[in-house]
Amino acid sequence: MGGVGVGGGREGVGVGEEFDLIVVGAGPAGSAAALAARRAGARVLLLDRADFPRDKACGDGIAAHALDVLAELGVTGAVAGYPPLPALRLIGPDGGAVARALPRPAYTVPRKVFDARLVAAAVAAGAQLRRHTVRRVELRDDRVVLDGELSGRAVVGADGAGSVVRRALGRPVNPDRHLALAIRGYAPARPGPPEQLIVTSKPRWPAYAWSFPIGDGRANVGYGEVLRGEPLSRAHLLDRLAVLLPGTDPASVTGLRAHHLPLSTHRPPPGRGRVVLAGDALSLINPFTGEGIFYALLSGALAGAAAAATPERAAVRYAAAMRRRLGTHLRHSSVTAWLARRRWVVDAAVRAARRDDRVYATVVELGLGDGRLDARTLAMIGIGLSASDRPPRR
Repeated sequence: MGGVGVGGGREGVGVGEEFDLIVVGAGPAGSAAALAARRAGARVLLLDRADFPRDKACGDGIAAHALDVLAELGVTGAVAGYPPLPALRLIGPDGGAVARALPRPAYTVPRKVFDARLVAAAVAAGAQLRRHTVRRVELRDDRVVLDGELSGRAVVGADGAGSVVRRALGRPVNPDRHLALAIRGYAPARPGPPEQLIVTSKPRWPAYAWSFPIGDGRANVGYGEVLRGEPLSRAHLLDRLAVLLPGTDPASVTGLRAHHLPLSTHRPPPGRGRVVLAGDALSLINPFTGEGIFYALLSGALAGAAAAATPERAAVRYAAAMRRRLGTHLRHSSVTAWLARRRWVVDAAVRAARRDDRVYATVVELGLGDGRLDARTLAMIGIGLSASDRPPRR
């Protein structure tokens, strides 16, 4: 297969080097892949186009499920020094709200810190880290060659929403309605008890703003919406942020960066032969909440383990592992996202979650972890539908 040409440079990479596994991208998915492969004894090269620590546009939310994956990989201390967030407040499109304790606390850790800690853990486990921008990916019968210089028995593409490895496999970016655009920055934290805040928007639905306190007097704030075929300006995103988070002056928000979110409702095949995709490169963004860290860590760990065990069958083995571990959840989250495109369903879900802690827990598990949509929750949402929620009959 032919390669892909992209812009970028190369720093400090030798010629003709061979590894058991090359991981492209050293974010959470890539670091998890490197850690899992090292636990299997593979010689791993971890590549990233940036030096660490580096910033990454994100909501910075770390759910308990993500920490479970890290614990399985032997990583502790990833959220050390950051206080737990014990509660979540969700405001529906029509203004109804539910605020309850999370089943397990979440954290807000800037990606500049979180990602650097994961990279350090991968390096401590024996992975080699180098700064390198991948330009070309060539699949051969017995290996994968990057830029004509680096050779791996298998490759994990964990290089984000604009993945070069994904393009090399002939998979385009997600189309509109399966791709979101968000902007995030840092602002003074809201007064009151610490909690994650998500405010959904009636105009431009599906869309929402968030405010996640970090614990140092600041909060990660942002706004995002699903793309519909029209360009979205920075001014528009900031205007919606200000409307949904009253008291947040966009002029005072620092570190503003926009980013695309490839939603899991339009995933490509997980790989081909010796090449597999993980995290954002596989469009593993929760379509209900925009959460991606848990998906990144879990898919990265599964990808690294599969590629290290049987490089020549990495894609087949990885696809099977993904089906076993996340297949049912991903189907349920897609159904949830389809239902949630109707604002009145979301408002009914907020009311049901306010009345019933089991419904609340189901919603949280679907949005932050690997939960499923059960019949009881659907029934409770149906009971909560009011006449004003339903669209008019024609």
